[in-house]
Formats: sequence, C-alpha cells, structure tokens
Amino acid sequence: MQIGDNIDEAAQIVANDGIIAYPTEGVFGLGCNPDNDNVIDRLINLKERSADKGLILIAADRKQLSRYTGTVSGDIETRLDNSWPGAVTWILPAAADISPLLTGGRNTIAARVTAFSTAAMLCRACGHALISTSANRSGASPCTSASQVESEFEQLDYIVNLPVGTLQGPTPIFDGVSGKQLR
Repeated sequence: MQIGDNIDEAAQIVANDGIIAYPTEGVFGLGCNPDNDNVIDRLINLKERSADKGLILIAADRKQLSRYTGTVSGDIETRLDNSWPGAVTWILPAAADISPLLTGGRNTIAARVTAFSTAAMLCRACGHALISTSANRSGASPCTSASQVESEFEQLDYIVNLPVGTLQGPTPIFDGVSGKQLR
C-alpha cells in the first residue's frame, strides 16, 4: 500500500485497476474504476458489504456521469441544477447497460457531482467518474483520516493523504423522483 498526496499517482493506480481511498466532503471514500466488475467486486469484498446495496458514483461534472445515468425529467434536472456541484447525492435512473454491481440490481444509481476540490481533481485526473463508497467495513463508522483508513484496510493500493471537507459525515442522499431525503 502506498500513502501520499499525489492525485495523479492515485489516478494512475485507478487506471491500473487499483482501489484507492480518498477524502470527500466529510469522510474518506473508497474508489475504483466503475467500469471494471472485477475491481468493483474486490471493493465490495473489502468492505464486507452486500452487493445488492449498490454504490455511489462521484464526478467532477455531469458529463462524467452521462454514461451511467438514464434520462431524467425536467423536475429532476432542476433538482440537480440547484444542488450540483455540491455535497448532495441523488438517486437517479440508471443507464440500461451498466453493471448491476453499481446499482445493486436496481434500475437506479446513486450519483454526485462534487464541489469538494480534492475529489473533483481526482475525477478529472482519472478522466471519468469514480466509485465513492465510505471507507468503512459494513456497519462500522466511516474513516475520517488517512491513518484510520490505513489501519482499517491493509489491502488498498493507495491512500490520498489529504484532509476531508467540513461536512459532518457522509453526504445526504435524496431520491431524484420524489425529492425526499433518504439519508
């Protein structure tokens, strides 16, 4: 495992099918290439998480999410425009051809265009969206520092050792259709 603050190095590890930990708005996230089922499966196993829960995607802009999301109505567009970039995750219609490991087998996907500079820079360096699931074993509290991540997950390929944002905990999750807060 490598630990450092080099965004380009972390992006290269993602490109080589590695799993990284990186700071987000309020907690550390675990991330990998959302187009590689083998590495996604490895990530799910690291977290000791059920594959039917689905995963969140994080992106630097809407374009990075376009291949993962389906068509959204005008009401949903308005909600996204009013909250992105930002610390809000939305449950959106999923594109038909994406992995069920991302959606948990549903026809929706959780996604966020982040305003948090470290995470946005990482997505830009990767050139695509990233999986962003909290850095914790299923049921445990999310890690908020690189040292916590290091002691919790020995099998990671890289930890981006930079501070998390000011949000207290993971981002809230809203249903795109109803607008209701789910977390």
